[in-house]
Amino acid sequence: MITGNYNYSMQRTLADSVVVLDFETTGLSPEYGDRAIEIGAVLVEHGCIVERFQKLMNPGFRISPFIESYTGITNAMLKGQPCCEEVMAEFSEFIAGHNIVAHNVSFDKRFLDFELKRAKLAYEGSCCCSLLVSRRIYQDSPNHKLQTLVSHAGIPETGMFHRALADAEMTAHLWMSMIDRIRTQYGIPTIFFDQLSELSKIDKLYTHRYLASLAEER
Repeated sequence: MITGNYNYSMQRTLADSVVVLDFETTGLSPEYGDRAIEIGAVLVEHGCIVERFQKLMNPGFRISPFIESYTGITNAMLKGQPCCEEVMAEFSEFIAGHNIVAHNVSFDKRFLDFELKRAKLAYEGSCCCSLLVSRRIYQDSPNHKLQTLVSHAGIPETGMFHRALADAEMTAHLWMSMIDRIRTQYGIPTIFFDQLSELSKIDKLYTHRYLASLAEER
């Protein structure tokens, strides 16, 4: 079980060095029997994607026609794929020692914790929601769905939306675009993960005040 191997509180980590992940699932909540069917993630170091992780996983039952249509993942594709526990054991090594970013992270974190627990593993790092940060940085976006933000920010599409690796890559580029925007507008060369986590929790009306205070602290 991965516990206590990394002391996240002792070292302040950079916002541009994270793991960005995305799950595709059979439904909205593992508490009601839903399971992960695909995980995609990218490791970002100093603003560059340096490693990728993508796996389909067999949830142990047939997925609905709606999920097949929504994700493009079919029952035929899942047949013969490894079980969730096997994939998560491998994925736990990928994320060990890194903070996590996801678009609507509360959703992905529920499935991450649930699937890791079934595999008798755990993740002890910190998580930040790119959707919440985007509501502060891209307040003029029509909405804050990933597809809308990618278009709004002028980010190239790297694959089909609602496939885990493509969504993770585009979320990573969105994350970096927000960091770059803060750097440019506020003259803050170094941005820490905990600062964006804090930004995601404040009222969006106080975004400028918060970022301006970070600039003054330099």
